[in-house]
Amino acid sequence: MSWKRIQMNNRILSKFKGNPQIDDGTAYTVLFAMGFCHLLNDMIQSVIPAMYPLLKDNFGFTFAQIGIITLVFQLTSSVLQPFVGRYADRYPQPYSLSMGMCFTLVGLLVLALASDFGIILLAVALIGCGSSVFHPEASRVAQMASGGKKSLAQSIFQVGGNGGSSIGPLLAALIIIPYGQSAVAWFAVAALLASTILVRIGYWYSLMLVHVETSRRIDSVSACGLSQGTIRKALAILVIMIFSKYFFISCMTSYFTFFLIEKFGVTVQQSQICLFAFLAALAVGTLLGGFLGDKYGRKYVILFSILGAAPFTLVLPYLDLFGTIAMAVVIGLVIASAFSAILVYATDLKPDKIGMISGIFFGLMFGLGGIGSAFFGWLADETSIEFVFKISTLLPLLGVIACFLPNIKPSNKKENRI
Repeated sequence: MSWKRIQMNNRILSKFKGNPQIDDGTAYTVLFAMGFCHLLNDMIQSVIPAMYPLLKDNFGFTFAQIGIITLVFQLTSSVLQPFVGRYADRYPQPYSLSMGMCFTLVGLLVLALASDFGIILLAVALIGCGSSVFHPEASRVAQMASGGKKSLAQSIFQVGGNGGSSIGPLLAALIIIPYGQSAVAWFAVAALLASTILVRIGYWYSLMLVHVETSRRIDSVSACGLSQGTIRKALAILVIMIFSKYFFISCMTSYFTFFLIEKFGVTVQQSQICLFAFLAALAVGTLLGGFLGDKYGRKYVILFSILGAAPFTLVLPYLDLFGTIAMAVVIGLVIASAFSAILVYATDLKPDKIGMISGIFFGLMFGLGGIGSAFFGWLADETSIEFVFKISTLLPLLGVIACFLPNIKPSNKKENRI
């Protein structure tokens, strides 16, 4: 999109969008708006695993089929995200966020009417495509709005997503479980609201592009002071951290309800409330991780978050109902603090490729989570849900390799570059 085209669109649309101010400070209005849209987006996404017990009963799906549903959803998002991020670095598209949310809206309506396994896969693929546009581009907008406070900006953005992930199962228990599959169409209202807000964000984004292009006050990209070989090794370690974290979380989000139902005989709605407690802890832990990363260093937050969760995950399968729920909350608080630290640490390694790095790591988050869900679904069919939890709780032990991450000086310069 040319600069003249952007300016022309802005003049046409400015009358009903208002006149947001562009300055060099932290744009908190934009950050909180993006966090709220992230909440709506991830609330919609979390409805999919929350529907698994209902879909399993209605269609007679196996655990392997449940895993495939998650795999399709996660892969449509993860495979596309790095490409979206790379393209956005080169050719910013301010209104792509709103258009991506429209894919999610259509996917929800298709899911509400789906009558067989293939249509369900199509529906979750559409929702995944919407997510593939949203996450890397939204993370990039948050970076632009940070005013140099990158960890704070990423935490505000990320905690919105985790908050949505915790609300989704609760709303599913209140709306979808009692009223059936067709009730998922009500969540299309959330997608429509997010799409409307993102039009406004797109306008601010386009003004920022013009502001940066005309002022050319672009800070030079500060290198992290490490060799390319060391950077590659550090990125490889971060990928292993993402694998450990999201394989475990995929087991919790997809099968924790089944574990509680099978082991303790709770109802579906009660299990959804327990899942909500775990996901709410993830949201709180994410926000804490951003502040702790700035204060103590992101390397140490990554180490504490992954390896520090291991003692709690190891005892999880052997506790009573109250102990299981309480331990799940503790695990959520500890392990959630890693992602913001990992993402900002990675962008500090490659500060000139923010969109691509964000796309890669969000893509890995979804892709590895999807593969983990499919794997644990197959393993549950072959063994038992309880055995799956005994295996998955070993994953945080991989966090020990975070000790080998190099120490880098975080870059907190104002992020006006595109």
